[in-house]
Amino acid sequence: MPRDESPDERARPARPRLGTSFPEVLAAARAGAPWAYQRLFDAYAAAVAAYLRGQGAEDPDSLANDVFLRAFTNLGTFDGDEFRFRSWLFTIAHHRLIDDRRRRSRRPQRADGEVAEAHLGAEPPADVDALANLGGVEVGRLLARLSADQREVLLLRVVGDLTIEQVAEAVGKRPGAVKALQRRGLAALRRLLEEGDLP
Repeated sequence: MPRDESPDERARPARPRLGTSFPEVLAAARAGAPWAYQRLFDAYAAAVAAYLRGQGAEDPDSLANDVFLRAFTNLGTFDGDEFRFRSWLFTIAHHRLIDDRRRRSRRPQRADGEVAEAHLGAEPPADVDALANLGGVEVGRLLARLSADQREVLLLRVVGDLTIEQVAEAVGKRPGAVKALQRRGLAALRRLLEEGDLP
């Protein structure tokens, strides 16, 4: 789990995917080179899909593809290094997730009265097979016990490997609020693990 970082650590996440080749790959992608699109996709798609999966997206892989389509379409508006690119991708993913939840919440209900799909703010089902990709069904069950805000912050920090400031930018909250959500989320997870209180 993430820990509070020093100011230097907050400035940059720990793991660049493309390293020194990022500027070359980005320039080639802006020029329309298919290999460059593939390199960017391969570097980040699994993490973006895992974030969306952990947030209970109906079709996380399709939504992740849409995130990359939007990113690739708007590469001309992006300015920054690889760390900023990662943050930018997860901001797009966060916004696409909100759009998807809104769309799903407008779907008509089934005749038996049950909502056809999860609605905005609903906790993701704990036994969804896709959550196993985050480290097991137990992880999904633990995440489902957190508030939506705590779950989102922890997923962006752990799966997205974003800094506090990048998470704050992605979700539209102040860094202090993100730190508080992270702290409360980690405390809740610790308490659930210590108590063995899983559904």
